[in-house]
Amino acid sequence: MPLGIVHAAAGLSLRKNGWPFGLRKRLMSIPERLDLDRISALTVRHYNQRAEEFREGTRDHDVRQNIDALLRHIAGEPPFTLLDFGCGPGRDLKSFARLGHLAIGLDGAERFVHMAGLESGCEVWQQDFLKLDLPDARFDGVFANASLFHVPSQELPRVLRQLHATLKPGGVLFSSNPHGANVEGWNGERYGAYHDLETWRSRVAEAGFVELEHYYRPAGLPREQQAWLASVWRRSLP
Repeated sequence: MPLGIVHAAAGLSLRKNGWPFGLRKRLMSIPERLDLDRISALTVRHYNQRAEEFREGTRDHDVRQNIDALLRHIAGEPPFTLLDFGCGPGRDLKSFARLGHLAIGLDGAERFVHMAGLESGCEVWQQDFLKLDLPDARFDGVFANASLFHVPSQELPRVLRQLHATLKPGGVLFSSNPHGANVEGWNGERYGAYHDLETWRSRVAEAGFVELEHYYRPAGLPREQQAWLASVWRRSLP
């Protein structure tokens, strides 16, 4: 996928003092001027080089809570037309197809696009998150699970507006990202932006979405150990 892949922060699943373990020491400060092409290229290269390792490491992750959160807020009768934004090797894409929905994957990593197509039997688009070419009003829902945090803050408003435009009026966006104290930068060869709830709310609302719910994951743990912030949003009706 463009700037990263779904579940890209699989290695940052626990937090300490509000940060994913190990991130505080590794995260470099954001440069004054971002080289967006370099950010995309290095992040995608990271996932292309580790595609098999990533698939095996995330194959058994249970994200049914997130899938259910998207589907229960979509109005109308299924099957739904869904975009798995940052589909990675296709685990969740396969789940949507098994449930009977028309699911399309999107990722920037060539190897993930190939894997996802074989795994799910679904159509998969190879697109850079920062150079999206999405159809207008095509989807009932967008599932952005562990993908949008790879978008630099300065580009996030534009990307969110593009996701807003590709949803049908009243369509639903699901997003899950590792949260943090509004910092961003390089974590090895992957670029990430880590927002707190209020900042994330502000950014998504400014793009024209209305919040439906939010929660932290994994469920049942103390908040300081819940690395992931999940939120569900509806595209405003005209």
